Parts: sequence; C-alpha cells; structure tokens
Amino acid sequence: MTGRVPSVACIGIIGKHNNPLHISLFPPEERAPLEFQFLLSSCLDIFEARLPHKTVDQDFGLLQAVDERLAMYGWLTNTGVKFVVVVDMEGRAATALDSKASTAVGLRDADLKPAFRALQTAYIMLLRNPFYSPDEHSPLTANAEQRVGSTQITSRKFIQEVKRIGDMWAPGVLNL
Repeated sequence: MTGRVPSVACIGIIGKHNNPLHISLFPPEERAPLEFQFLLSSCLDIFEARLPHKTVDQDFGLLQAVDERLAMYGWLTNTGVKFVVVVDMEGRAATALDSKASTAVGLRDADLKPAFRALQTAYIMLLRNPFYSPDEHSPLTANAEQRVGSTQITSRKFIQEVKRIGDMWAPGVLNL
C-alpha cells in the first residue's frame, strides 16, 4: 500500500484556567513544540465560543482545520479541563494491517471518541492519586503562593499513558 493513514501529531491537556498542563508530540523529533503550543492556544477561543451552546455531550468535535494536513479536535471534562488532539491527515505510511477505511480521506468525529475516552480515563486515574493535587497546577494558586516553577503535569505514569494513546490511535480503533 502506498497510501497514508492519519495519525496523532499532538495531544494537549489544558487546565480550566486555560493553562497548558501537558503537551505530547508524536513523533517528538519531527515536530516543533512552539508551533503546537501556539496551535493549542489558538483553539481556546473556539471552546469558549461553543460552550454556551453545548448540552450534555463533552465532545466538541472538529475545532478547526489548521491546513489541509492538520486538524484539531476537542473534548471538555466536567471539571473544565480541555483535551485537544491534533491529527496529521498524512501522518504515517499505511501498512497491510491498516484497513481501507482508515486510508480514506477525512475523519468522522466518532473516530476520535476512543482516544478522548482513554485520555479522560488516564486523567481520572491521575486525579485519584492521593499525592496529586490539581490545585498545584493552577496558575492562580501558584501566583498567590508566589511559587516559582512549572504548572505542568509531571506524573510519569500519566505521561506514558498519553504517549501510548497517541501512538496506538488510528481511525477505526474502538478501544485504546
């Protein structure tokens, strides 16, 4: 097969105060971190614009198509944390294991739901850790306490799970 299969280019976890909690690039050596930080920041206004019109569903679907290659999809948790997945439509070369459906042009919003559910499960597992305090990662708390340092998530287990989700996702995958 000579076709290309969409793959995850970036996964961003954005806090309820619009601060980046975690950014993973896939593959990291081929991506410019600053470019993806800018892209993740650019989608925050889209979340805010669509928020008053959302019902119960947490899936924001396609946030924006950056160009003919990159598309950004979003998901909002009950706590206001945002998950953003940037998909590279020409991500990797198709193999014999890839179905013809996954090499088709375009993605359905349902194709990313397993990735978002897996990200939400990983985030819930992080919150269940008694040594993790989400308030420590808030810029408001850090400023009030005059704490210097990163507000990023540093849990190795969470970072490994996000990497696994980004590496395993492909169109048509139902469970991650």
